[in-house]
Amino acid sequence: MAASALALALRFALDDVLPPGFPYLTFFPAVILTTFFFGLRPGITCAILSGLAAWYFFIPPASAFLIDGPTALALAFYAFIVTVDIALIHIMHRAGERLRTEQAVTAGLYEQQRTMFQELQHRVANNMQFVAALLTLQKRKVGDDPKAALTALDEARVRLETISRIHRRLYDPSSIEAPVGQYLKELCADLLDATGAQNIVCLVDMPPVRLDLTRLTTLSLLVVEVVTNALKHAFPAGGRGTITIQIERIDAERLRLTIADDGRGMPVDFDPGTTRSLGFRIAQGLAGQLGGQLAYSNEGGTVVRLAFQA
Repeated sequence: MAASALALALRFALDDVLPPGFPYLTFFPAVILTTFFFGLRPGITCAILSGLAAWYFFIPPASAFLIDGPTALALAFYAFIVTVDIALIHIMHRAGERLRTEQAVTAGLYEQQRTMFQELQHRVANNMQFVAALLTLQKRKVGDDPKAALTALDEARVRLETISRIHRRLYDPSSIEAPVGQYLKELCADLLDATGAQNIVCLVDMPPVRLDLTRLTTLSLLVVEVVTNALKHAFPAGGRGTITIQIERIDAERLRLTIADDGRGMPVDFDPGTTRSLGFRIAQGLAGQLGGQLAYSNEGGTVVRLAFQA
């Protein structure tokens, strides 16, 4: 409205110096500038008000909304010009908005990729340390028994292949965005396929929680270690069984992981704190990385629990 009023005042000021036949001279710039700086609807409003003002004051006969052939042609010409101007400016604005949106998305993707690359480097370095510690523990276990050496090397190979599968899933963009429950279901399916445990069922029950990349990696390694131990020791060869993985929220800051099987359970005299089993020591180390400690119990099978920070 202000732009139309200014254009009208300027047109009156120039009326004495302009020859007849320029009713829209000051109104076109008003429409263009209003659309450019304030958007589509203000531009349309300015165009309508300016058209009415030019028709009433500067198209003969003045001070009357009369229409004849020349007047209709002049109004059509005005409507066509302002429509083209407004449309082009609006399209330009929309293109600019899309460009800014795409730039923001590109910047976000770049930052995400940079963060993932840094995390990948950090995780690879940590896993190299994990592998070195694993081989050191296996070396202590071997002694002078060649058969034990082959068994230890085979166990190390299986664990390294498991780490490889975890990372292929973990750094797959579609897996990263998936809920933890879905990810662990797929991971357990890989474990069952890898061990050939055709009669064992793995159930995952948890709310749709999400964890950062570091904690998800550590949690995955822990779940793999405990489930692998259950597959090796909880059930008789070829026997049937069920392994249940559950995550529940204790409070706003803590979660509880429970992994239970319905197998033969642990020996009565079993003490996780003093056992020399490599799998238990690795599992406790991973639990420590999550800021907790594993608790074992016999409840119709082996039950492993861990409370950790969410």
